[in-house]
Amino acid sequence: MNLMDILTLICGLALFLYGMEIMGNSLKKSAGRKLKTILGNLTSNKFKGFLLGLAVTAVIQSSSATTVMVVGFVNSGTMTLSQAVGVIMGANVGTAVTSWLTAMSGIGSDGNVSSLLSWLSPDAWMPILALLGICLLLFSQKDRKKDIGNILLGFAVLMTGMSIMSSAVSGLRENETFSSMLVMFNNPLFGILAGAVLTAIIQSSSASVGILQSLTTTGAISYGMAIPIIM
Repeated sequence: MNLMDILTLICGLALFLYGMEIMGNSLKKSAGRKLKTILGNLTSNKFKGFLLGLAVTAVIQSSSATTVMVVGFVNSGTMTLSQAVGVIMGANVGTAVTSWLTAMSGIGSDGNVSSLLSWLSPDAWMPILALLGICLLLFSQKDRKKDIGNILLGFAVLMTGMSIMSSAVSGLRENETFSSMLVMFNNPLFGILAGAVLTAIIQSSSASVGILQSLTTTGAISYGMAIPIIM
């Protein structure tokens, strides 16, 4: 992995984070104050709170944003601490939706996969979403439609970043130096520490998992090594 590959990886990560930021902000803006109202009214039951936290985080793509809102409700007395726990647990599960979406980028990469299955890959319909998004953004007069355009563009940029990261790290599978460095991840404690440090630096567990998915799909990291890092 040379300097150009590292710069390409950084570029892909930047696009991934930027796309996630655009999509999340546009979704929050589109939801408006109704999001807070719904979140405050549907937490009387812990199970409902869990499902609500999961759904809201899957939509706005940020467990941190959901947690901040919940903390605000607790401080204002709108929600009890017991109710907040269920929502926060759901938020941490909901943030995994991003990982499932980015994981779909690997679908269709095998030549034996049917052409119908390959259409499930975001790479197949990402250009369509990007085109639709830019049309809504440029030609629509309504703010809500412009927000939808930003959401579609944000997702397209996110997936482009994921694809660039995958390409940048594809050569690591044959890199003996990198493979020897990854031996330490056979120890779950080192894997957990590595994941915690990476996420603390870039402040996004979704981005951390996105990088990890790029390495895993190329075979640079095994699933056994990936699990502690995700944890």
